[in-house]
Amino acid sequence: MGRDRSILLVFWVLGLCLASAAQVVKPKNPLGNGLEVVAEGHTLYNKTCTACHGRDGTQGDRAPALGAARRYFRLSEAAIFDAIKNGIPGTAMPASGLQDTEIWRIVAYIRNIRSTASDNDVPGDIQNGTRIYQGKGGCASCHMIRGQGGLIGPDLSSVGAQLTLDQIKASLTQSAPPQAGFVPVRVTTLKGEVIKGVAKNEDAFSIAVLDMQGKLHLFTKEELRNVAHEPESLMPRNLDKTLTPAEFQDLIAMLSRQARTKVRREQQGENEVGR
Repeated sequence: MGRDRSILLVFWVLGLCLASAAQVVKPKNPLGNGLEVVAEGHTLYNKTCTACHGRDGTQGDRAPALGAARRYFRLSEAAIFDAIKNGIPGTAMPASGLQDTEIWRIVAYIRNIRSTASDNDVPGDIQNGTRIYQGKGGCASCHMIRGQGGLIGPDLSSVGAQLTLDQIKASLTQSAPPQAGFVPVRVTTLKGEVIKGVAKNEDAFSIAVLDMQGKLHLFTKEELRNVAHEPESLMPRNLDKTLTPAEFQDLIAMLSRQARTKVRREQQGENEVGR
């Protein structure tokens, strides 16, 4: 019996150790991610990392760009810190030999140059931004968020995870070419019917047009008298003028929080330390 109790005690202790290990909280940057910390990290990065990586997060002669729009295995602060401090086994990435405080500053810089809108604490009333989106801004008539809204424009469910804050602002205020699948088009059939919308698919022989009411039309080119494409998207680019400054900021804050794919990506990346 005594031997059985000893064995049970050993398994109980092992179970506690495993449970404790599973609950380890990965460290956050103790220095924060303020502009001063980022600027100091930028200086340190260009001083210590550019023998392999390029300056300012660009591609170097012996290592990839760390600020480019690409898929990174190491996303969290803890994972980036680990890579700099200990290197990456099986690769040319060595341990840096830097002090922890220096590494955390570089981590802040790398996270900053990779950041999308959802990585920032954007000021504004998100609830009012939602009301502006659905009402005065007119966004919901063309765009969808999590299955609600129009189809004539791109889905915005993950816009905060896909674009930087400056890119979101520019999309609301500056003219730009339309995205593929959302090119404005006006087709005239052989019978004289005119349909306006966006070209979802088009080749030399056929075209699929989503009209302004959300109905999809499929045509062969032989059925059409004319196909006219517009050089600019249907997206209004003056919302900073049609909305008050406070309303515009609230809309920006609301859009920055739309990050469905980022949540999924970061959940997948939480096991990345040690890869």
